[in-house]
Amino acid sequence: MFRLIPRETKFFEMFAEMTSNLTEAAHLLRRMLLHHEEIPQAVRQFKEIEHRGDEMTHGILTKLNQTFITPFDREDIHRLASSLDDVLDFMYAAAVRLVMYKINNPPPAAAELAGLIIEQADELAKAVSLLQKNQHVLEHCVEVNRLENEADRVSREAIAKLFDEEKDPITLLKYKELYEVLETATDKAEDAANVLEAVVLKSA
Repeated sequence: MFRLIPRETKFFEMFAEMTSNLTEAAHLLRRMLLHHEEIPQAVRQFKEIEHRGDEMTHGILTKLNQTFITPFDREDIHRLASSLDDVLDFMYAAAVRLVMYKINNPPPAAAELAGLIIEQADELAKAVSLLQKNQHVLEHCVEVNRLENEADRVSREAIAKLFDEEKDPITLLKYKELYEVLETATDKAEDAANVLEAVVLKSA
């Protein structure tokens, strides 16, 4: 039996563009946290990436409303686009806090968390690239979840160290919030991986 109306497969390309944009943002974020003198210029660059991400998300949702037969559940397409956009939003929120709170010398644990976000973005990109053929996607989803657990550990230890060692309460609050925003970005990446996992299991 064949379909008279083919499924619209452009969504796979659009999600690939989203994860590529996400990876670019993650690398920029880590550079900001490692090379402190670049922060003001990098935030402006980050705003451009975040704006591009918003346009990509809008493009997917518009396409969804215009498409009769989608490659997988409409709800999952919406959830995946929203989850990927959330990761980018929280990365941008972390970048903005560096300027807003005048964090000129970010703590090393923040760059470590950004490194984990890079790894998650890479895994999400790999999972999305394999989604159309539905092969080995789950392996990358599992790795995203493992990295989120690692980010939880790094964040907990960093916050505990902060309360032990930081004497200035204002600095403590600034760093604690930075850690929490970065860790939330890893949570959102896990949400995206969970959507991909659901898509695969539904089509099994």
